[in-house]
Amino acid sequence: MNFIYPLFLLAGLSLAIPVLIHLFNLRKYKTVLFPHTRFLKNIQLNSRKQSQVRYKWLLATRLLFLISLILAFAQPFFVKNAQKTEGNKLQIIYLDNSYSMSAKKGARNMLDIAKDAARRQLQKSAPGTKYILLTNDRPTNYHTEPAAKIISEINDVDVSPTTKTVNQVLSMAQSILQNEGNGKADLYYYSDFQQSSFPGLPDNTLLKNIDFYSLPVQSEEAADLYIDTAWLTTPVLQTGKNNYLVVHTRAEGKQGKDNPVLNLSVNGQVKSAASLNFSDKNESIDTLSFQVNDANWQKIELTVNDAVMRFDDTFRITARSSPNLSLLVINEAQPNPYILAAFRAYNGFRLNQTEVANAPKDWKEYNLIILNGLTRIDEALGKTLNQALQNGQTVCLFPGKTANYQMLNDGLKLVGEISIFSVDSAVQTASSLQQGSNLVRDMFEKIPDNVQLPVANWHYVINAGLSANRQSVLSFRNGDPLLARYSPSKGQFYICATSADLQSGNFPGSYFFTPFLYEMAVESGSSSVFALTSGAQQPVYLSSANLSERSTIHLFSMNLDIIPPQRPNGAGLDVFIDQSVQQPGFYNLSATNGLDTTTIALNQDKNESILQFRDISGLKKEWKGDNIKWLAITDTGSITNKDAESFPLWKVCIFLALLMLGAETFLLARPVVVKA
Repeated sequence: MNFIYPLFLLAGLSLAIPVLIHLFNLRKYKTVLFPHTRFLKNIQLNSRKQSQVRYKWLLATRLLFLISLILAFAQPFFVKNAQKTEGNKLQIIYLDNSYSMSAKKGARNMLDIAKDAARRQLQKSAPGTKYILLTNDRPTNYHTEPAAKIISEINDVDVSPTTKTVNQVLSMAQSILQNEGNGKADLYYYSDFQQSSFPGLPDNTLLKNIDFYSLPVQSEEAADLYIDTAWLTTPVLQTGKNNYLVVHTRAEGKQGKDNPVLNLSVNGQVKSAASLNFSDKNESIDTLSFQVNDANWQKIELTVNDAVMRFDDTFRITARSSPNLSLLVINEAQPNPYILAAFRAYNGFRLNQTEVANAPKDWKEYNLIILNGLTRIDEALGKTLNQALQNGQTVCLFPGKTANYQMLNDGLKLVGEISIFSVDSAVQTASSLQQGSNLVRDMFEKIPDNVQLPVANWHYVINAGLSANRQSVLSFRNGDPLLARYSPSKGQFYICATSADLQSGNFPGSYFFTPFLYEMAVESGSSSVFALTSGAQQPVYLSSANLSERSTIHLFSMNLDIIPPQRPNGAGLDVFIDQSVQQPGFYNLSATNGLDTTTIALNQDKNESILQFRDISGLKKEWKGDNIKWLAITDTGSITNKDAESFPLWKVCIFLALLMLGAETFLLARPVVVKA
């Protein structure tokens, strides 16, 4: 038998009270017989014998009443199918210290409750037992330590921006098992069982040789207000003009009556504010405006006044104007009005248009070169195109319609294994959008299910060899690309399979046309806007214009100077900063030559803000087995095994206490019968 609250057994000392009372009341006195009472001697003796028996039963009922009451408060339970603990089993404790564990449950947050329960578990462990403590932000080289040492480490655990899924924790446990040479392990999993980190179905291969003890800590009244995302309405920041920032805010759980306030500040100075009004879907979309007066990096911060959970109250963006973002449009016939409209709407681009006969021989100064309406690419143009791609620049081709497409192939073959095979005159709608493409990734957090894709009235069928490295962006149902990216060298070569006019299809007037051109324009140079998410493994691309061949990128912040992972990409470098830092904030990237500094904004993982927890009763139906146990943590931090209780014995104890109280009352009220 075990007890949920064993400290209540100390109340058993109160059993001495009725015993002392009975001893005091039943003291023996010397009997003196007077003449007038000597005939009552026999009656007195009989009465005294009955009284002695009566007091013994009364004492017994009182003792049983107190025993039953004490046991009811201690809450005993029997463990079914109890297994003997193996002495050589590895003991692992995992404390989920992600941001979501900072949600309040009563007066304390869930992490503090989990830490108290873990400390109680360690304090009750057998002498000499050693443990391993896992958290989201601890290093992976773990060694067993005494319980007292683990308790000290638990005291230092605080919420962390790093998150781990249960499968990652189980993988670490399996790795530790192999390193320690143990056959089996007990894993105590303290967590809020958030849906984003705990799947509905277990991976039994990861549970091999592990007894998994689930210890959920969940708050039914958890509420949060957070900024989901924000974006500028223009691809570059404009100096001296109004810039517009669209902010998407979400609310989780029950919110207060007062409308929260959204503040926008730039470089620490408040620029704008808005009162948030949430829809039925608990979301608010607002547009804030601001101005900047220089071309330096701007640190933009959006904050909401959420007093419950503060870790996600700030969303950060860095941006700067890019006056050198230049474009070259080479036309064979008339200028394309859709291309002109796309770039003339904002002053962040420097646009140069020319006819193909007057095209410049050197394209190095241009971020994007658009070949519009071309029906032929001669050798000279083909060589210039190839040289631009070798330099890491971005080129986009909107071919003109011609039956003699071999004249286009003459120039394409100078670039790589790319050729037009035939013309398909059937009207077709694009059926797929490649979410992994660089053009699409920054447009959608998730591609909507009902997104309308462009229609082509005709298109070229384009063949590409392996060396062309083709990636389709928009594709038809038969697999032919409507828009594809080719990477035969350092640069990016985009080819649309049809012309950029309404006679050829509705792509120029579609939702995708202008954003795609913007993304192409900034692709060959370093980006001017950064709002990265921790854990998303989003690389920061730095152009080779600011780098030398031996440049090493450093990541700087206050009291921080590290070299993050980086790899060559075209004519620049991809730098993965979230593999080195997870703490949200502003960081600087700079090469060793110090030519330029890029300011980066890193935000927390939004999954931690979505306070949706797994239903424990539902998990028990899927996560079941002899090696999976479901425990419970009380408000006082004690651990119980509800599944191990065959019956709530405390209710039986309460019933016995009431029964003994009734028996005591009966004995006290019962009259004494004296026989003559």
